Amino acid sequence: MSQLFSPLKLSSPRGGLALASRIVIAPMCQYSAVNGEATDWHLAHWTSLLNSGAALFTIEATAVTAEGRITPGCLGLWDDRTEKALGDTLKRARKLAPPMPVCIQLAHAGRKASSAAPWHGGQLLSAEQGGWQPLGPSALPQLPSEPPPTELTVAQMVQIRHAFVLAAQRADRLGIDAIELHAAHGYLLHQFLSPLANQRSDNYGGSFDNRVRFPLEVFAAVRQVFDGVLGMRVSATDWVDGGWDLDQTVELSRRLKAMGCDFIHVSSGGVSPQQKIAIGPAYQVPFARQIRQASGLTTMAVGLITNPQQAEAILQAGDADLIAVARAILYKPRWPWEAAAALDGTVTASPPYWRCLPREAATIFGDVRIGQR
Repeated sequence: MSQLFSPLKLSSPRGGLALASRIVIAPMCQYSAVNGEATDWHLAHWTSLLNSGAALFTIEATAVTAEGRITPGCLGLWDDRTEKALGDTLKRARKLAPPMPVCIQLAHAGRKASSAAPWHGGQLLSAEQGGWQPLGPSALPQLPSEPPPTELTVAQMVQIRHAFVLAAQRADRLGIDAIELHAAHGYLLHQFLSPLANQRSDNYGGSFDNRVRFPLEVFAAVRQVFDGVLGMRVSATDWVDGGWDLDQTVELSRRLKAMGCDFIHVSSGGVSPQQKIAIGPAYQVPFARQIRQASGLTTMAVGLITNPQQAEAILQAGDADLIAVARAILYKPRWPWEAAAALDGTVTASPPYWRCLPREAATIFGDVRIGQR
């Protein structure tokens, strides 16, 4: 049997989550919300991905506060209004697709907040452009040319931690099956981890123990109120000398497991323009392998994994437990169907699609057979 199409159960205090395969749709920002509210774009986007044949769909980085958005167009889950919009949209999308578990990535952008959408340059926005004052662990900007963020007080950090808790409770009310805390790609929790962004002189800066303190406090607070599947996305390295690195990520992963973390999603980079990333096929997989071996956490690999045979080889080698796909599935929304055809796997599909398969792929929908009227 193909490893990519073998089942996996994610454990949790609630009893776990059964996945039909190892294919996970990674969170991908759409920058298409209005005041944090999901829109018809999300309805179309989510419906398409829920019809992809993957095992788990992850909703994009969803801000836990208004000022925690990356851009004015980012999705949010910080009040009743954003909860209703997200819940109504997800409910409609789920009615238009086969059952698939849903995860949500909860996030705060920190010093990378108040930015323009990527297709508008991604620069920090002024108040006149609809922007706001970003916050960070230290008054250090992402780029030297940018104004610095406001250094967070401990009281403000308590408020943000509570905002993660409230967002997790809202997600639980909406029937979302899993939560991923975003501690990667240079956003707030990653900023606390990295000495490149965190130069505080209190108990939240300096030593490794101090730099991991706030992300672990956020995890513990969410774990206390959410007994479903809970994991974290990390940048395994900053790709900068003197920054956050793999050895520190391994130790963080061990601590997360001891605190009840159910999975870790291994990415890299994003906190510094000085990063020098050795990009190539599956370039982040060695990080996932070492974290998996050292921590024993269920591990998700991501990054330039673009074809089924490549994904299968990663799993067969024991480098990861799950394969996350992002841009590849935007380009090919039925990527799991192609993978099933290539690896003799099966997927679930909506009945209107049952007649679409070429003869050589006619078995990927399991026992479904349908004639042409």
